[in-house]
Amino acid sequence: MENWQNRQILRWDEFRERWGLRDLLSPLMVALCLLLLVWLALGWYWSREPRQFPVTAVGPVEAPPGLVLVTVEERLARTLVDKPGGFIDNDVMPPGSMMDDMPAWERGVLGEVRDFVAALALPGRLDALASPADPDVADAVSAFNVDPGAWSLPSAESEFRRGADALHRHAERMEEPGGRALAMREVQLDHWLVAVQARLDGLTARLNAAQATSLRGVTVAPGTEAVPTTPWNQVDDVFFEARGASWALLHQLKAAEIDFDALLAARHADLDLRAAIHELEATQQPVWSPVILNGAGFGVFANHSLVMANYLGRASARLGEVESQLLDVPVP
Repeated sequence: MENWQNRQILRWDEFRERWGLRDLLSPLMVALCLLLLVWLALGWYWSREPRQFPVTAVGPVEAPPGLVLVTVEERLARTLVDKPGGFIDNDVMPPGSMMDDMPAWERGVLGEVRDFVAALALPGRLDALASPADPDVADAVSAFNVDPGAWSLPSAESEFRRGADALHRHAERMEEPGGRALAMREVQLDHWLVAVQARLDGLTARLNAAQATSLRGVTVAPGTEAVPTTPWNQVDDVFFEARGASWALLHQLKAAEIDFDALLAARHADLDLRAAIHELEATQQPVWSPVILNGAGFGVFANHSLVMANYLGRASARLGEVESQLLDVPVP
């Protein structure tokens, strides 16, 4: 047996000497290790979440309502494609194709952008049975509804840039005298808040469905089917999708606070909106753990999903108060 093993080793040595593998394997292993290190470094750099940006009034003093919101939507869309690594969800090559947390974060931001442009495309009056859609808003709706996994003909990045350009044109027209682009109306604001609540409630249910205890099987609303239990390997994806949606919504609500300050104060909804913003700010606290933990009960491990669900649930409740207060007084 020992002689047979020795013969096999000698044959392998002869094979390497004959084909020059002895000189080839060492540089190849070094190159592969260097490539792996580059991928790891890029993956770490691309996984860093963008910082919050200041939301301030833009345009003339008497800017039409919705101008700050449209400007913020453009900034959110450009962040998706201009951040380090660009838009990663549609990457087909490493390291982007091996990442999952940042793509989930991007899907959260994209969902909030889609909700807003869809509300902006609605008629500005309840009694408007049919009205011509604003061409720039319609262009933005079609651009942001592209499949985020599309990587060619057209790619998701090119469509998102087209949508951001359309929002930029719409904002410029809103600033022009003569009202070439209509201001955002209260009806559109209400539709947007309803969509925001539905998204937050859905994320809250998915976060709760990731619990390892009796919180499974939570329903989104009475009469709906139970949310399936989140698989263990998707717990971090749901968490970062919620974190991305909260990051985008935080900027949107700050913009709405500027655009509709007089309306919110008149309906006594400003404090509830500020409370919702405060809850969303808490979702952006640094995550010190290298992995998303999902501890059970009062165990030694943190439960990131449950903490995030609590923040989103309270923010949704506050926005529900804002919506109800806006509907208390009929539109003049």
